[in-house]
Amino acid sequence: MDELGLRQRVLAANLAIVEAGLVTLTFGNASGVDRSAGVMAIKPSGVPYGELDPDAIVVLDLASGEPTGEGLKPSSDAPTHLVLYRRFEGIGGIVHTHSTFATAWAQAGRDLPCYGTTHADHFHGPVPVTRAMTAEEVGQAYEANTGEVIVETFESRRSDPLEVPAVLVRSHGPFAWGADVEGAVENAVALEAVARLARTTAALEPDLPEIEPALLQRHFRRKHGPGAYYGQR
Repeated sequence: MDELGLRQRVLAANLAIVEAGLVTLTFGNASGVDRSAGVMAIKPSGVPYGELDPDAIVVLDLASGEPTGEGLKPSSDAPTHLVLYRRFEGIGGIVHTHSTFATAWAQAGRDLPCYGTTHADHFHGPVPVTRAMTAEEVGQAYEANTGEVIVETFESRRSDPLEVPAVLVRSHGPFAWGADVEGAVENAVALEAVARLARTTAALEPDLPEIEPALLQRHFRRKHGPGAYYGQR
């Protein structure tokens, strides 16, 4: 993929999360990576979505984190994205939003439980919430440390970030990712949908247990992995 193609796809992803209703003001960003070129492209910091074009998208060196050319400042969340790309090698796109229901679960400091098959179609179990960051982590390299806390969450729980492609950063909000930037957008949309369903379900039945393991496994594997059979070949 050439750089223009990467910029165009990342632009389209940023506009898609606005169209999906996941963004208020400029609260959110999408990025994509070209691992063969060693670069990441991301939304510029604080620029209204209506003013974006491919030239506004900022390209960073994946190893150094430095811009590859002149232009706008990258999103302030760029260091978080960089950590995730470096540590989760199978992902090709990341979306961060402050969407209402997913953010509510993050602010409550609660995992997003898997109550039913809608959730299981996209996420192989609960979407985890991170631990609270320490004052030192917040005070020094805050955005990069946000990425490190996300990685720590998956490592400590022995969760596969490709099978649970999202996280809730405690007191902050959701990050979702995918094999490419289009997949990251889809997972961010799915995350907000199941967060809303879970909140409504918990209000109706606070003591409801999570989905039965066999049903979770069946629904997730219909869409993911070598035995997937959902959709058209």
